[in-house]
Amino acid sequence: MPTLAVILARAGSQGLPSKNALPCAGRPVLAWTIEHAQRSASLDRLVVSTDGAELKAIAASCGAEVTHRPHALADDAATVDAAARHAVQRLDPDGDFDAVVILYGNIPVRPADLTDRAVAKLRDTGCDSVQSVGPVGKHHPYWMKEVGGDTGDALLQHIPNRVYRRQDLPPLYELDGGVIAVTRESLLNTEAGEPHAFLGIDRRAIVTGHGEVVDIDEELDLIVAEAILTRRANQQRAAG
Repeated sequence: MPTLAVILARAGSQGLPSKNALPCAGRPVLAWTIEHAQRSASLDRLVVSTDGAELKAIAASCGAEVTHRPHALADDAATVDAAARHAVQRLDPDGDFDAVVILYGNIPVRPADLTDRAVAKLRDTGCDSVQSVGPVGKHHPYWMKEVGGDTGDALLQHIPNRVYRRQDLPPLYELDGGVIAVTRESLLNTEAGEPHAFLGIDRRAIVTGHGEVVDIDEELDLIVAEAILTRRANQQRAAG
């Protein structure tokens, strides 16, 4: 299954300005995703889609191919699938690639085999798309509260239940953003009123462990990612 990887890296960000270019454990955040893709055996071609000059320079310094992302596909209202479709249609107009992997440039921490696992499941099952998910843990909806009632400050259960211990919570997962693998056919499918139509009908998951994927949206995420990557590097040095 010939596979094209598209790394999406916008220059702008409301939560943490220029987050894709910020230093993290000695390298720009974007560089970690590029390295992950370059080390993934299942990818046949890799391109960074960005609107930022600094990010283009970072990608080039890492030896990655770069394609320009138009401003209309790089503002806060732009969708992931629209940006990915633009890159695919521009770089692969003849449809040489059967599958597309979408990676976010603001995720410096992923399991090394995450992309390969996603592509393998896409290939082996014949599904339309594969996304990585992580356990919700202590942020489980069963433990979420509402504040309201007649007094306006009453503490109410969001979902009525009698679960007291974390280990008794029913398993639940959230999209962690680590990877999206999708067939080209599904990616190019658009349907009015269905923002996730590009994921197709048969959607599968691969599960990551708690903390194995770090998505940088705010400064605290950056601190956590740097701590994980620094610890990982120290462990590798000690082992080597």
